Order: sequence, then structure tokens, then C-alpha cells
Amino acid sequence: MTVAALFASHTPLMDYHAPAPEVASEVATCLAETRAWVADYQPELVIACGPDHYNGFFYRLMPSFCIGTAAESVGDWNTPAGPLPVAAELAERCVESVHAAGVDVAISYHMDVDHGVTQLMKQMFDWSTMPPVVPVFVNCAAAPRPPLARVMAFGRAIGAFVAKLDCRVLLTASGGISHDPPIPTLAGAPAPVRERLIMGGALSAEARAARQQRVLSDAALQVSGESDRTPLNPAWDQAFLDNLRNDDEAAILAMDDDSITREGGCGGHEIRAWIAMAAAARAAGLRRFDLKYYRAIAPWVAGYAVMTADA
Repeated sequence: MTVAALFASHTPLMDYHAPAPEVASEVATCLAETRAWVADYQPELVIACGPDHYNGFFYRLMPSFCIGTAAESVGDWNTPAGPLPVAAELAERCVESVHAAGVDVAISYHMDVDHGVTQLMKQMFDWSTMPPVVPVFVNCAAAPRPPLARVMAFGRAIGAFVAKLDCRVLLTASGGISHDPPIPTLAGAPAPVRERLIMGGALSAEARAARQQRVLSDAALQVSGESDRTPLNPAWDQAFLDNLRNDDEAAILAMDDDSITREGGCGGHEIRAWIAMAAAARAAGLRRFDLKYYRAIAPWVAGYAVMTADA
């Protein structure tokens, strides 16, 4: 068994709003170097953990965690649409192993995933030759969300499963850190929005375009300083990254949902993907966490970071 891990922010605005040229160059260089690092590692299996933005999971049945034995990308924000090469038998065994470790996890035989998982996969792999994947959903958007201690336990259970595999495994986490996009909430939602959040269903091309335009318009307001949403918080981001790299469990567990929303915005809850896979990485024996890049990138409305881990 060999394990490595990759953590990265995702931002749907990457292809829509241009940051300063030097920032775009920094990120492009970092992603190219990281892609080369992944290619050199040649993973035989990717455990891909990320959130969902009401594209695949809805309140009619909202699990805290879910592992897919089959998955399809919805193709939002310029990510490819279509099926992922899911390692179904390994996914089933992973669910069994997590259950045996005392953590309840849902299983899906048709998981829809969005850019919360697929943007990083698109950046790291040629879509048509992607290695086998086990998609892992952590509920980061829909309150009530799983407590951080439970997220850690879930990650450790996955890491224990990975440690028993006889192949090169890459753990990936995509999400956060501070950002505050206009994700709707069930509380106080107008009736049509509430119906959508509960019952879900595929969006039409027109509806998806309108939804994405709302995000783009809100991002423009945030950049111009005319938005009342939570601004990027580099100090909070850096503290979180330091605590994760230093395995400061007490500091991480000191955060609660109110503090995450207040400091990191509603998108800050996506740190759950990082926390889960960091716990998995340490349970699988990884100790060296290397922060490759961090910058608060206003045009992308993202505290943007890339981190790797190996033995």
C-alpha cells in the first residue's frame, strides 16, 4: 500500500473572472506542478472527497456522508458531464469497512457529483483516462451538518480501509476555505426554492445558466465591495491550514458551525472535506503535509490553497 494526499480549494469563478496576471500565473504554475506530482505518483485509485451544492443531494434524504459505487458528473461550471470510472467493488468494501469502524455512511448506486468533486479531478487528470475513483460526499452545505469530530472519525475510518489496500491510492479533498457564495438555505427560503432544496431534480440548461449568473453577479458585488456577504478571511484560512498541517485536533474541534459561518462564510463549511481527508491521510500513515500555495483571491471569491501530503 502506498498513499498520498492532495487538498485544494475549488472555485467555479476560475474560468469566468480573471485575477491579476501574476496571481493567475502563480495558480497555473502551482496546478501544473501539482498535476506533474500526481502524474509521477501514478495513482491506481483515487478517493475523491468533496461537497455538493444542491446538485446531487437534497433534503428529501440528506446524509452526512455518502460513498458512491457509481457516479455521474452533472457538468456544472465548465466541468465535463457524464459518468466517472468508479471502482464499484472497492466502494462497497469501503462502506463496509467504515460501518465496521462505527461510522454510519450512506451508499449510492447513482451519485450525482458537481464541481465540488470534479473541478479538481479535471485539473489533475485527462478526463478520458482518469484512474478508478471512489467518490465520497461530505455534507458541507445543508444544515444541520455533521459535527467536525464525526467528520474526523469518518476520515479515519476511510484511512484505515485505505491502509489495507494493495495499490497506490491518492486521497483528494476539494472545498473551502473562506468564501461566502449565495448558496440558498432551507430556513426562510421562498416556496419554489424550498421545494427545489427538498425535492431536487435535474436543472434545465436555462435554469442552470440563470443560477450560475446569480453567482457571477454576486461575486462582482463582493469584488467591488458592494456585497453584504462575509469577505474572505486570510487570517482564518491560515490558522486553519496551520492547525491541519500540525495535526492540532483540539484547535480544529474548537470550531463550531456558528464560528465557521461567521469567520469563513457559508462556503467555509467545506473545510469538512479537508478535515476528513487529513484524518484519512494520517490514519493511513501520512505525516508530511506541505502547503504548496495560499492566497485570498478576491475575483474568485476564494481563500485559495493547495496542499499535498505524503509519508
